[in-house]
Amino acid sequence: MPQLLSNRPQVTPVEAAVRKTAVIPNRGRLLQTLDQMASIGLQADGSVCRRGFSETDVQGRDQLAAWMKESGMQVRVDTAGNLIGRLEGQDPALPVLMTGSHLDTVPTGGRFDGVLGVLAGLEVARALKDAGLQLRHSFEVVAFADEESTMVGCKGMAGTASAEPTAYATSNGEPIDVNLKRIGGHWPALASACRPDHAVAAFLELHVEQGAVLEHRGDAIGVVEGIVGQRRFSIQVEGQPNHAGTTPMTLRKDALAAASRVVLAVESIAQQHPGDPVATVGRLEVWPNAANVVPGSVSMTVDIRDLSPAVLDQLVSSLEDELERISTATGCPIRLEPQFQVEPTPASAMVMSTIASVATDLGLNWSGLPSRASHDAQEIGRRWPMGMIFVPSRDGLSHSAAEFTSDRQCVDGTAVLLETIQRLDCALT
Repeated sequence: MPQLLSNRPQVTPVEAAVRKTAVIPNRGRLLQTLDQMASIGLQADGSVCRRGFSETDVQGRDQLAAWMKESGMQVRVDTAGNLIGRLEGQDPALPVLMTGSHLDTVPTGGRFDGVLGVLAGLEVARALKDAGLQLRHSFEVVAFADEESTMVGCKGMAGTASAEPTAYATSNGEPIDVNLKRIGGHWPALASACRPDHAVAAFLELHVEQGAVLEHRGDAIGVVEGIVGQRRFSIQVEGQPNHAGTTPMTLRKDALAAASRVVLAVESIAQQHPGDPVATVGRLEVWPNAANVVPGSVSMTVDIRDLSPAVLDQLVSSLEDELERISTATGCPIRLEPQFQVEPTPASAMVMSTIASVATDLGLNWSGLPSRASHDAQEIGRRWPMGMIFVPSRDGLSHSAAEFTSDRQCVDGTAVLLETIQRLDCALT
């Protein structure tokens, strides 16, 4: 079995800075819980498999619930399957301060994706209890259900979940009502998981970046500016299949040659646009896909992402113009069909400012960046003030055994989360 524990120094500079305050995270305890959770679903190659609603997912949730109860938290599961631990605040009338993420993984997941955010939230609760400190607001730590597939947990809480069971493509192929029952949720009452508008003061999610931007910049903390929106399309290019030897180049309608122009146009549209949007042709299928036949048709997908709805609209408009130009030049009809659309979720300016000031006070280099992956915060942030804290991912790798964030980076992120929660508790009503 892969070795989980590492040689760990006792005190980092950030911990020394944090110790000047009344409440500090317990480094050893945090790292131990990360190790213990990683052992649930651990694979021979070092990856972790806790697919949503699986036996290992249930085991992980049970372990978290036990830790929450040991920490003095009230524990419950809402109808959307979210596992919630709560510390009561001084004023029960105030909306809750909430943090969390997810415990479920992809089939060959890493140790940190989602899990760090949940267990850092648990460490915040433990540290507050250790210090005998009760926040003004009640404090909740949430392990959202099935983030990697249906996102039924965060969508249920935000009130954006579909009421149609067939809308949920679960990783195990079983109906969503059966899966929710397995983890303590209740499909018939899914709508009751939706919180009222006044219920949440702010939501924070600590997460590994799953990219290489922070590492490239040399920054310890990322202050997430928001979660990008997505526009995804299928493109169909129609040519004329014909003999590859007897058809002169001037008489061809080569669907693959036209599609190649589309791929380069997608890349160019993103590269030349001001700002930092991304656009990807991720799948391409050629028919008849034979060595001696001029390609007759190509189907492909295009994924476009940015934090600005206006930029997304501009990119799509540019793509439509390029497709028309390429179709005219090649004689190949090109059809663009929408697959799905997800609107961006901006982070709260006040929450971002608080995270940044905390990082500065703790002596941590930080910079702003968007999240180009979906997170539970994307849905929660549609309803309530949201902020995300990123810590670096080595080589930008995630969703694999190679996913790695150092002990120090995990502790640094938790320290920022803990202090940010305390400052928001003082600032928010």
